Amino acid sequence: MARTDISQPEFCAPEARPDWALFLDIDGTLIELAESPDAVKVPDTLAPTLAATGRWLGGALAIVSGRTLDVIDRLMAPLHPPSAGEHGAVVRLPDGVIRNAPPEFAVPDEWKQRVRLSAEHWNGTVVEYKPYSIAAHFRQAPLYGPDVRRLFENIVAENPRDFEVLPAHMAFEIRHRDLNKGAAVRELMKYAPFSGRVPVFVGDDVTDEDGFRVATERGGLGLHVRTSFGGRPSEVRRWLETFRSTSAA
Repeated sequence: MARTDISQPEFCAPEARPDWALFLDIDGTLIELAESPDAVKVPDTLAPTLAATGRWLGGALAIVSGRTLDVIDRLMAPLHPPSAGEHGAVVRLPDGVIRNAPPEFAVPDEWKQRVRLSAEHWNGTVVEYKPYSIAAHFRQAPLYGPDVRRLFENIVAENPRDFEVLPAHMAFEIRHRDLNKGAAVRELMKYAPFSGRVPVFVGDDVTDEDGFRVATERGGLGLHVRTSFGGRPSEVRRWLETFRSTSAA
């Protein structure tokens, strides 16, 4: 019987091209997932790698995340790249101008209060109360996953036309249907240095699928961390490090 060489990776990320516009998720893509959103560890090499990659792409690199813009900046410090926070609710354009979604796109305060009251009984569950959305993480308390889902679905049933429940890694999130990472890609692609380039979106979760779709519709690529990088953010970071050494010819 032939022996399989398990040392060879079962994934194949594409070679970088200088005409790309690169859009990157954070959690599960650039950094490893943690027990809670606040417990993530950012490698010291990440910011220098992103800075070098951005220069190689002529500045056409953006962060597109479910995190708020403030948290994106904290995790990416000292960088302040073009970014879309809360799935595109808040977008920082290449010139630094910040555009916010209309107030009616935010999850109603009454819904947040209902989640807050229920979460008091979900010991170990971490709830993120963002300006436009709300997410409950149950990685440390998986037995509450069905309760979180049931509550979120019951809430959204009051206005399913405008809002939806998104599943994520051991979490559920409520967001406005018009706020998604695909819309963020379309917005950023309107402006230099992104306009006229080939969009490439790298992500790892259901929330990234809109970004994949828009990138491929525009002739680009949607790269899932699981299939293109073996499910390892460390491989995404390693791949980004190759950009500076890739020939621009």
